[in-house]
Amino acid sequence: MDLYRGTRASQMDYNAEPRGPKAGKASANTEERLDSGLDSLKEDEYNEVAAEFKQLRVHSAPPEPDAAEWKREVTEDGDTFLHLAVIHEAQDIAVKMIEMSINDPFLDKQNYQRQTALHLAVVTEQPLVVERLLKAGCDPTLVDNNGNTALHIACRSGSLACFSLLTQNCPEQLPRILQTPNYSGQKCLHLVSVQGYLCLVESLISLGADINAQEQCNGRTALHLAVDLQNLDLVKLLVSRGADVNSVTYGGHSAYHLTHGREDSQIQKVLYELTDQNLRELPESESEDSEDEDEDQDMSDDEMYDDIRVMGQK
Repeated sequence: MDLYRGTRASQMDYNAEPRGPKAGKASANTEERLDSGLDSLKEDEYNEVAAEFKQLRVHSAPPEPDAAEWKREVTEDGDTFLHLAVIHEAQDIAVKMIEMSINDPFLDKQNYQRQTALHLAVVTEQPLVVERLLKAGCDPTLVDNNGNTALHIACRSGSLACFSLLTQNCPEQLPRILQTPNYSGQKCLHLVSVQGYLCLVESLISLGADINAQEQCNGRTALHLAVDLQNLDLVKLLVSRGADVNSVTYGGHSAYHLTHGREDSQIQKVLYELTDQNLRELPESESEDSEDEDEDQDMSDDEMYDDIRVMGQK
């Protein structure tokens, strides 16, 4: 519109009566100068310019919504969009969200089972997502409702790919993770021992896991677990890697003690030769406890409960 007004103004100027000595020259140029502006555009050129303006209006980007809005959305289970993408194995979408959230606390959001996207990626065995999450800065030390880190889950399931990624991509946090027991009192080494994953047992020991670590609930070591499971190969592996055969549970049992009454005599033979002599006999507490139980069985109900008082009266 401005350009149009300028053209009309020029027409008004040159339609006025010229004055001064240069009036003749100005009159001679009037026809040439009136040919400038929009009026000078040919019809096809005008249509082309108009189309360009229209295209600019159509393709102009609308104002972007709040980039963090989708990160705040959660389901009734506390799952974010990233959780859902991992659960449904939509890897392309999950990777895109991870790339948009590098070093963002969003990556460590936990659902109502305290699972992070990393936990779920290991549960669903998606190594690509595990790798991208670790490189984007997620926290591999976080635990779920059962006290398991992502590495605990990989050890329990025997996922070699996820295990390798978790142990190779978080060297600073790994010593802490290896020493972290879950809420059942088991560390990563206990979990792989229970499952009988010999290669993972050996890997964890090489990575610095304490071969003599005790379960918090009863004090069993990986060697005790190997005897419980009657896994001769695991017993030999642990012994060859320096496991303490004289370590005892909270009840005072050595690994050799657990061989009594078990079928595999070879395990008993291996451990007998290595166990201290004073740890070969079963703890006396067991026989004492059994004697007490026999005495209790011999007592009548009246004798057992004759010291019970109700409201101060026997």
